Parts: sequence; structure tokens; C-alpha cells
Amino acid sequence: LISPYFQFINQTMKFATAILSSLLATHAPPHAHAAIREGALQAAVQCNADLGELDFVFLEDDAGVRAIEDDIRDNLAVVGLTVRPTPLSKADLNTARQGGDFHLSISETWGLPYDPHSFASGWIDGKGGEGIFPAMVNFNEPSSREELLEKVEAVLQEDDPISAKAKWAEIHKYYHEQAVLLPLYGKRIPTLMNRRLTNYVAGNQQYDYPVHRLRVAKGPKSVTISPGARNGLFTTVGTMNAHVYGPNEFFSNNWVYEGLVAFGSTGTVVPSLASAWTTVPNDIGGDTYTFDLRQNVTFHDGAAWDCSVAKANFDHILAGPLAEVKHGWYGVGSYTEDWFCDGDERFVIRTNRKHESYLNELALIRPTRMISPNSFVGGIDADPLSSNSCHLDWGEVAGADATETVNCVGIASIAGTGPFKYVSKEVADGATTQVLFEGNAGYWDGAPEIEQLEIVRYSTDRDVKEALLDGSLDIVWGAGVLSDNDILEISNDPSLAEMIQVAQSEPVQNALLILNTGQPPLDDISVRKTVIHAIDKGALLAKELPLSRQVDNVFPRGAPYCDLDLSPRWSYDLEKAVLLSCDGEILEDLESIAELESQIGVITGEKDDLANEKATLEAQQEALNKEKESLTLEKEKLAAEKEALESKVSDSEQQIVDLTESLDKDNGGVANGHLSGLVGSVFFAGLYLLC
Repeated sequence: LISPYFQFINQTMKFATAILSSLLATHAPPHAHAAIREGALQAAVQCNADLGELDFVFLEDDAGVRAIEDDIRDNLAVVGLTVRPTPLSKADLNTARQGGDFHLSISETWGLPYDPHSFASGWIDGKGGEGIFPAMVNFNEPSSREELLEKVEAVLQEDDPISAKAKWAEIHKYYHEQAVLLPLYGKRIPTLMNRRLTNYVAGNQQYDYPVHRLRVAKGPKSVTISPGARNGLFTTVGTMNAHVYGPNEFFSNNWVYEGLVAFGSTGTVVPSLASAWTTVPNDIGGDTYTFDLRQNVTFHDGAAWDCSVAKANFDHILAGPLAEVKHGWYGVGSYTEDWFCDGDERFVIRTNRKHESYLNELALIRPTRMISPNSFVGGIDADPLSSNSCHLDWGEVAGADATETVNCVGIASIAGTGPFKYVSKEVADGATTQVLFEGNAGYWDGAPEIEQLEIVRYSTDRDVKEALLDGSLDIVWGAGVLSDNDILEISNDPSLAEMIQVAQSEPVQNALLILNTGQPPLDDISVRKTVIHAIDKGALLAKELPLSRQVDNVFPRGAPYCDLDLSPRWSYDLEKAVLLSCDGEILEDLESIAELESQIGVITGEKDDLANEKATLEAQQEALNKEKESLTLEKEKLAAEKEALESKVSDSEQQIVDLTESLDKDNGGVANGHLSGLVGSVFFAGLYLLC
């Protein structure tokens, strides 16, 4: 009965093995992950190779991005994805991103105080740049870019912190599940400075380099610096117009100009040119902000700071269509209804909509920093429409309805209230080579100890490193100037550490890989997930950016409403990347194999059970056979004893006969005695045999 069943099991096992061998006939390449099934990686490589090249655009002058882009390409090559690196200038990169002309791009959040409000508001119509708006065009149904942006618009009007927290959590979950933004690392701001300088304090936002806090312990009070710029290595300070954007640099504008409020070290808004303020709801749907202006403040050119200057600055910044066309990417440009003076020392702003981050946005380095009344072309009374302080390159700016136009004439001079005054710049062959600033001895928050600050331009990061090590350069401040490996080399070398102090800020913003859903094949979420799970963030950071911290969220956890855990976790998992390849067909095939293996496992288990039962029966049979042999031997022994007794009884019977005959002859007493003994022997022998 058992034997035919065993034959059936064996035949089934042979059939299943043949199927598995057919499905997994190919061999994995030598770099295959140990957990990946044989042949699965090769199948993923073959079908991913048919997807075409992915265009990877990035900033050409950013040392950090340059360090990791090749590692990302190598990671994706493991699963058969081919990536074409495309380094671009800042202007060309912005054009490519805003036009959606890319597959992959490394970008960054804007950091505090922009995150998450201002950065996310830039997604709404793409005016914030970074390429995220076009990258979100093809969400998986029923989700959509339009629904996400409606949620963003709604939360930006929320002024109840509890409700805002819940709404932001929903937004973070919504875009996270679409696999369009891969958080890479938290960007920290490095500072390397000659030890003749002391009293380092980290900045409170990106491009905030508080050089005015430094002390000069020895040597001249003239200091040289290579600052981290928007393009990485410094190239220009632009026109240093406080009311516009690029090509001006944040760090230099931040040294020269100040706003009503600033962003403090604790992540809160703190006083600056306004010493105090109040916020109350108004009757037009927004809030009224009343600022008490700081007294006894003068601009670098000697002009006084008062409410008329504050109003003139806002008149120019938000004139006519500028509010919508140039500054509509954030709340100050979109929701400011009007502004006016309440005396010389009080400035009032009214918004027409609730906007929780309004004060944070006033703390941004641009565009609401204050320029001197003498810096307006035509003076403080210049017409904001016909003679606006906006960038000359903007030309004439018209609104959507073209009822008003603004004529941009730029600024007449560079003068703010900040800790450093602009002095001059040197230009050679059309390139800025040097920019000079001097300390503002009359600075309201304390004169800087540095009397002259000189920005020096270097062609390469190697040149920067050499100048720092030979002592001709005092400070490197900012990301994208020196590589992490160069910084580690300096900090770990005892002889260099004696000369150069190395410091790092806490992460101020997160670097992201944008996956553009508007460009096939990344319109397929399975391909996007393949890309995400194929990138080994931990390994590439350990190799190229060891000073950075791996992150899982788009925004820094220290930003408002951003400290939460999201699932699924976008982590390195090569097996997942393989299984998601080929439109998930590999996963389906392997699931079929898993089902077959499960059936085989059941049959194998039944076979094992029967084999165990058979072994038990055979053991029992063997025991019975041994017991039978023992009983047979015992029987044979008893038979021999019986035969011996029967023989003895027979002999005794014969003796009885012989004695009986003798008694008959002799009738003697002796014979009777013998007879009694014999009868007893026969009796007991017979009794034994009966037993």
C-alpha cells in the first residue's frame, strides 16, 4: 500500500524540479545579492535595459552633488538602468527643472525658515522652481497633483497648530506614497577657519554665515573668506539688490541688509529692525501685524531708519504686478493686502488671508530686506511703478490683465543696516575676482571685530584647500566648497587641526532625488520604486559624504510639523528593486514559484510522515521477530526438557513393571519399599509434565 504512494511523490518532485529549473535557468552575475533568487536579477537587468537612458541633471559646481552622482549611476546600473549624467550651470539647471526636461535631479529643501511652508507653496504653480511641480504631474490614481496642491493651499491658511499638524501629516503621507521624492541626506553647513579667529557661531538658516560674531585672536583684522554660494564655489555677488533674487547671493545680502524680523537660533522669529510686534485677526479674512520699529538705527550711508523707509521698501517690493508675477510663490507676495505707517515708529501690514508662516517669510534673506532711502533711483519719493527698485534685467513687468506695468530701474547704491558695508569688487575678464566689505562700526547690535572682510574667488576646490592650508585664506564657510573627504582629512590630521578649526552646523535642509513622473519610464510607479530601492544611500554617504546624515523624510525633522515616521520606508533593498522590475512580472513569476514550492512542501511533508510511519512499523516488526526468535528458542528448550522427562517416566514405568513382577514372585517387604519410591517418582514426573 505504501510503495505506490512513494512512487507518486517521487514523480511529483521530479516534475516540480523541472519546472523550477526551466523558470530559473539563467545564472545571476557575480555581484548579485545573496537574498535574490537565481536568475531574477538577470531578468531585471534585461528588461530594465529596454527602458532607455535616464537623464540625470545636477549643478556642475556643487562638490557634494558631484561626489555622489556617479555612485547613484553605479547603483542603478546593477539593476540594468542606464543613466546619462548632465552637469549644468545654475541658470540652465533651473530651466531644465522648471520645464520638466529631466528624469532625475538632486535638489534641496530650502531649510528653515522656509520649510515646509514656503518650499511646499512653491509646488502650487511651479514658481518656486526646483522641478517638483512638473515632477508630480502623473500620480497614481485616485491621487493627483491637483488634489495634493489643494491640500497644501488649505494648510497654508491654517492658524490652529493642532489642525495644521494633522493636515501636514496627511500631506507628507500623500506625496510620500507616490515615490516621487527620495530623501537622501541632511545637509550640514561646514566651517573651516584659521585658529587666529575664535567665537564660531553657526548660522540659523542656509547661507547665514555670521562672520560678524567672530573674534580676531591674533594677526590683522582683515579676513579672507571663500563662501559657499548657490552654485557651490563662489563666482559673483550679483548686483546685491535686496529686493530681487539671482544672481545675487544670499550670504552677501545677509551681511548688508536686514528685515523687520530675523530667524533665531531656537527656530523662532526674533526682532531685527522691528523691536516688537503684535498680531490680531482683521475684518478682511487675514491678520493685522503692527511692528514697533527699532530706534536710533542708521543705514550705511547715514540715512535714518523709520516708518517712511519701511513703507517705501514695501511700496517697491509689492508694486502692482510684482506681487503676483515675481513674489507670488510665497505668502507675503500673495496675501499682503496693504501697508501703512502709524506714526514714524510703527509700521502696519494687513493680510487678506490667514497664513501661519507669514512672520517666518518676513525673516527670509530676500526679498523683504530694507535698502536705504538713498538707494532708490530718484530717492524715497521715486514712483514704484515707473522707477521701481527691481532688477534691471526684469525690464517691464506686466500682470495677467496688463492693466499695470512696472518699469525696473534697479538701485542707485548698495546700503543697508547690516553688520558689514559693501566697499567694492574687482572684475577681470568679466568675472568677479574679489569683493571687499568693511565692518559697520555703528551697527545697532554691536560692531564686528573684523574691520575688513574680503571674498576671494577660486577656480577649483583644490585651490581653496591649498589657500586654506598655506594660510592665505582664513575662512571657508558653507556647503559645496570642499568635499567631505577633504574636510575629514583636515580635521583628522593633528598638525592641520592645530592650525584650522573645523565646525559643522546641525542639518539645516535635506537633499532630495527628484523622480520626474512626467518623463517615461518614470511615469510608472514600479520603475520609480525600482530606482529608489536600488540606491544604497548609506554606502554612498559613508564613501562620499561621511559628514552628512542619512534621512528618510523630505523635510528636516526640526522643521514645523515634519517630525513623523512615514511608510513604506524608502530604503535600500536590492531584492525589492529586482522584484518590482519588468512591470512586476518577476514578482508574479516568483510568487507562482513560491506557490508551487508550497505545494511541493506539503507533498514532501506527507512523504516524510509516511516514511516515518513505515520506519516505525519496520522497527515494531523487527522487535516482534526478535521476540518470536526468543520464544522459539524457549519452546525448543521446553520440548527438550519434555522429551527428557518422558524418557525418564518411561524408564520409571518399566522399573515399576519389573518390580511388580518381582513382588509377584517374592512377596517381600523390600520390594514394596522400592515400589513406593517408584510410584512417588512417577507421580511427581507426571505432575511436572502436566504443568
